[in-house]
Amino acid sequence: MKPRRTGGIAAKRKPSAEARDGILIRQCHGISEFEACVRVERAVWKSADIDVVPIPLFVVAAETGGHVLGAFRDGELVGFTMAIAGWRNRKPFLHSHMTAVLDAYCDRGIGRKLKLFQREDALARGIGLIEWTFDPLVLKNAYFNLMRLGAIARRYLPNAYGITTSPLHGALPTDRLVAEWHLRSSRVRRVLAGKRATPAFSTKAVRISIPTDVEQWKNSDPAKAIRIQSEVRAEFLKWLETGYAATAVAPGKSSTDYILEPWSNP
Repeated sequence: MKPRRTGGIAAKRKPSAEARDGILIRQCHGISEFEACVRVERAVWKSADIDVVPIPLFVVAAETGGHVLGAFRDGELVGFTMAIAGWRNRKPFLHSHMTAVLDAYCDRGIGRKLKLFQREDALARGIGLIEWTFDPLVLKNAYFNLMRLGAIARRYLPNAYGITTSPLHGALPTDRLVAEWHLRSSRVRRVLAGKRATPAFSTKAVRISIPTDVEQWKNSDPAKAIRIQSEVRAEFLKWLETGYAATAVAPGKSSTDYILEPWSNP
C-alpha cells in the first residue's frame, strides 16, 4: 500500500495527542475549533478586524500540508500554533505563522509543548525545517527561540507586516528576525536534551545589545523605541549580510545581548 500524500509530502505516522500536566496537545479539526483559535488570537493580539487572521486560512493550513495544533485544558482551547506548507531549494518546510497562549496560561511551558509537538509532526512527514518570524525587541521570545529550542536567525525583515493595529506592536514598524529551526541538526538535538545551545562561542562572535526595557517603551516612549529599533536593525542587517547568524541570547541586568557568529551550517 502506497503512503497517502498530504500537500505533496509523503505522510508517515503522525504523533498522537499528548497530555501532560493537564494540557492536551493535538491537531485541531473543524470550523468550531478554528473559531476557538481565532478567539485566542483576538485575546492575545487584540487587533482590529483588518489584522485578524481569519478562519479560512486555518482551514487552508490544515488541508494543504500545514497544520493547526491546539493546547486544550478540560476541553477548552488555551493556545495554538498554526503553520502553512512551504517549498524552498527543492525541499519542503513549514512556516509557523502564529503561536499564541492565553495570558492566564502563560509561563506554564505550553508554548514549548506546542513547538515540540509541531517538531514531531513535521519529522513524521519527512520535513526537516520549520521557520517563523519574531520581533527582535521581544527578548523573552528571542531567548525561547534560540536558547530553549535551538533555532538560529540569519535573515532580518524590516517592517515585515507593515504597521498593525495590535497594541503588542506599539505602532512600530514590524521588524522581524526569521527563526530557522533545523529539526534534525545536532544543535537542536543538543538543546532539547537540556544542553547549551552553543558550547563555545566563536572568537569572531559579535554582540548586539538591546535595553531590557525597550518593550515597555513601545507604548510609554515610542520615539525612543523607534530609535532603538532603527539602531538594532542597522546592526543586524550589517552582520547578517556578511554571513553571520544570531545563535544565542545573553540576558543581563539592564540589557540583553544577541550573540552573532559566522555561520555556514544549515
